[in-house]
Amino acid sequence: MTKTKHILIIKGHPREKSFCNDLVEQYKIGVETNNTEVKILNLKDLELEQWLKYDWGNNHDSVPASKDLDASKELIKWSDHIVFAYPTYWAGPPALVKLFLEMIIVTGFAFKYKKPFFGKIPHWNGLLKGRTATVMSTMDAPSIVMHLIDRDPGGKMMNDILRFVGIKLKNKYYFGSVVMSTEKKREKWLKKAFLAGKKDSRF
Repeated sequence: MTKTKHILIIKGHPREKSFCNDLVEQYKIGVETNNTEVKILNLKDLELEQWLKYDWGNNHDSVPASKDLDASKELIKWSDHIVFAYPTYWAGPPALVKLFLEMIIVTGFAFKYKKPFFGKIPHWNGLLKGRTATVMSTMDAPSIVMHLIDRDPGGKMMNDILRFVGIKLKNKYYFGSVVMSTEKKREKWLKKAFLAGKKDSRF
């Protein structure tokens, strides 16, 4: 019996109408060409503002439960592959994405600390092992600037976070400069997103 692959797309653009979300739609169409089930988590629809300032405990172990966070955790547990789609703001993901990750990457769900090596060196288990991820990001700067000049700080941040919890970042797709792009160029990028979805939908 053929197993159905589960893909979760996390939309991290603060605005619904954006070229970033147009790419998501094409990616989703590509995913659906294979034996794949896809779900979308739109961060702008979540009630996350309450987590911007908090006064409980000394760390995130005591984050109060919420329907949005609980539902998000269930979607992540359901997934085999996670796609993070967001615009690059000042060399990294927007605040919406970083806030979501801060509240979702907590002990007991995403990782669990073990006894430190020699009593001093942190040691943990990533509890989300077996999953893979893709990053798709739009930007105002040409993508070559991100790779050669900025040295991809946002991509490195995402890779570090995902690796910490056991998720393997397989692909990074950068689309820029959107603000200076032609219609022909944007059509080419939409095709690239479609093909990326088709590729990621395979086991």
